[in-house]
Amino acid sequence: MLQNYIKIAWRNLKRNRAFSAINITGLALGLATCMLISLFVLDELSYDRFNEKADQIVRVVFRGSIQGGKMNEAHVMPPVAQTLKADYPEVLESTRLRQGGAPLITVGDKTFKDNAIAYVDSNFFQVFTLPLLQGDVKTALIRPNTAVITQEMARKYFGNNNPVGKTVAIKDWNTTYQITGVMDKVPTNSHFHFDLFVSMASFPAAKANSWMTSEFHTYLVLPKDYDYHQLEAKLPTVVNKYMAPQLEKAFGMSIGQFRKKGNDIGLFLELLTDIHLHSDMTQNLEAGSDIRYVYIFGAIALFMLLIACINFMNLSTAGASKRAKEVGIRKVMGSVKSALASQFLIESLLLTAIALMLAVGLVYLTLPLFNDLSGKDLTLNITATIWTLPSLLLLGLLVGVLAGSYPAFFLSSFKPIAVLKGRFTSSKNSIGLRSGLVVFQFFISISLMVGATVVYRQLSYIQNKKLGYNKDQVLVLPETWLLGKKEDVFRNQIMQDPRVVNVSTSGYLPAGPSNNNNFTLYPETNSTQLIKTLRYDVDYNYIPTLGMQMAYGRNFSRDYGTDSSGVILNETAAKIVGWGDKAVGHTITNANNEGQKTTYRVIGVVKDFHFKSLHERIAPLVMVLGHTGGTVIVKVKTKDISGLLASLKTNWNQLMADAPFTYSFLDERFNETYLAEQKIGRILGIFAGLTIFVACLGLFGLATFTAEQRTKEIGVRKVLGASVGSIVALLSKDFLKLIAIAIVLAVPVAWYTMSRWLQDFAYKIDISWWMFALAGVLSVSIALLTVSFQSVKAALMNPVKSLRSE
Repeated sequence: MLQNYIKIAWRNLKRNRAFSAINITGLALGLATCMLISLFVLDELSYDRFNEKADQIVRVVFRGSIQGGKMNEAHVMPPVAQTLKADYPEVLESTRLRQGGAPLITVGDKTFKDNAIAYVDSNFFQVFTLPLLQGDVKTALIRPNTAVITQEMARKYFGNNNPVGKTVAIKDWNTTYQITGVMDKVPTNSHFHFDLFVSMASFPAAKANSWMTSEFHTYLVLPKDYDYHQLEAKLPTVVNKYMAPQLEKAFGMSIGQFRKKGNDIGLFLELLTDIHLHSDMTQNLEAGSDIRYVYIFGAIALFMLLIACINFMNLSTAGASKRAKEVGIRKVMGSVKSALASQFLIESLLLTAIALMLAVGLVYLTLPLFNDLSGKDLTLNITATIWTLPSLLLLGLLVGVLAGSYPAFFLSSFKPIAVLKGRFTSSKNSIGLRSGLVVFQFFISISLMVGATVVYRQLSYIQNKKLGYNKDQVLVLPETWLLGKKEDVFRNQIMQDPRVVNVSTSGYLPAGPSNNNNFTLYPETNSTQLIKTLRYDVDYNYIPTLGMQMAYGRNFSRDYGTDSSGVILNETAAKIVGWGDKAVGHTITNANNEGQKTTYRVIGVVKDFHFKSLHERIAPLVMVLGHTGGTVIVKVKTKDISGLLASLKTNWNQLMADAPFTYSFLDERFNETYLAEQKIGRILGIFAGLTIFVACLGLFGLATFTAEQRTKEIGVRKVLGASVGSIVALLSKDFLKLIAIAIVLAVPVAWYTMSRWLQDFAYKIDISWWMFALAGVLSVSIALLTVSFQSVKAALMNPVKSLRSE
């Protein structure tokens, strides 16, 4: 019986090639989209879960609120790990990681430049599941000046030789490290990636007892099934016991007085598995993602699959009239409803099976493009895990049953006498269901179109917003500190090039990775008002090089010998202090972590500029005069960028042959800040287009069904003199009503959803009426094009054929 069902299903598929092709195409696109997004979502949710103790590990973070700004820092103070391990028995293990910068590494007579170096405690590889291919995780990093290297870097440094026992020299640290272990690379779904892990015992600052400096990423292992909030509730005691005395020494006030002024500081805990998607911390080891994007893409995958299934239902019921007599004859010959339903369901499963195979092929073809758009390295390997193939088969089965159930029961319920007499009609319920499905399809499509438009407009707004500085034609030359005393020579060589407008030396940049220092100040010497700002160490040329404007006062100048004790505030800092346009001439006092105080005089106020993401409001900022080598900022004015870069590279190589010449453009660094939003916008636009396309396939099916149902009506109207245009309008207006309903439903949902998304930006566009109008007009236009094809075909039909007696 099953073999017979499959044979009949295959014959029907071949007989109705056009309908079958459209059905398979729609399902294949829906399934492929669902699989691609599922790979993306599963990868996002898998971050750090490869660790055997993933559910037991938490990260200690620092949060503070001081007038003028908030601090949400992913790293904490050196003694935190040891203190919590000693004071609280529920802390089974504690370990630390500190980034090691980008030093030059020398192996023999070869020099390498790598950015992935970290200091870690000796028990780091016992906390995190990073197995060693060579060496012992318990002892590899106990001794100072030892290191664990990844296999990839080991091959780079030592070729095919065994690296264990060999040494690498970090030139800038004047330190040599012995390789005591080799590991595989850190998994891609980790919140950190390093290639060389060196012993924390080699780093003197790791033994400091300072509770006022941070930079140490600290992790705790807690008992299984332990609620970490219980430990978190005890951490204020740690602050009062250890941090408060040092805070009082630095700022001259007790922790109680500090809090009475509306300030607060504290340690908090964050689940390891929440870092990638849920963390709002700054100074993360790597940029994370956002759980909201996982929800958005998950919803798109579900909706795309539903739309594909709806499309299948509409096309299947659209061809019902062609199968009506077949059903009638089968029933007269004794077929029962369940047997007919099984026949049609098997046809559905056969189509789905073909669509699934096509979808898998589409996924393999489009994965490179999707990886490029999403910044991932996703793969689909059906045999990689035991659950992949069964999951795909289950997906195909569910889709086949979901999409085929309604058509199967609809077709098998025809009355044999009625269909054999040619009185094939649809009930109001079935017509209403199909219309509702079309409304749902276009409701989703229009919502996605509005979403893609809002994302595009917001990104365009970010690109064109006045930032308070000029990011165009600004070259950033990082790590010039490698030049040492030759840095000034390099800078002077650059200044002599006629294609260069100005040059500044400062590690503080308003876009991309930058130096970042907190600065606490008291307005006037005797004030007890404590304000938290950021501090930029700049030179005389910093403000003109970046095209910033002074609001009041002046820039630093070599003509004034007292500028070493002068500061420039931004407008926000001047307002928070309460001076506004009267700030010039006032003094501020800064206290360092040791309680030593320095007084500065305000010589100018620079106009506010965006030195953080547009997700955040402009914070108060203080600029002080200082030579902070490490990055050279070059303002250029030339079309010969390649020639300028070649000249700069030549100068660099003459001064520093060991390190490669590297550069970036400030506008590129700015764009990278919004890379996640750019990726989301592109992917959303593509899926919105696919959704519209698949929805139109369903609309085409419903138009075909309607035209077939009204064939005789059209014939009568033509005989009575109706024009082709009037018939097309007659058949189209019902569909336009459905699109109008979809627009009415989609507008409030899309507005609410995108308003919530925009709330994450401190500076954002307004959602305008034209965005909804554009989506509506596009939807109506696309729907008209889709429907008109079938409507015109029906209107041009010879009325003699449509009225012929059967």
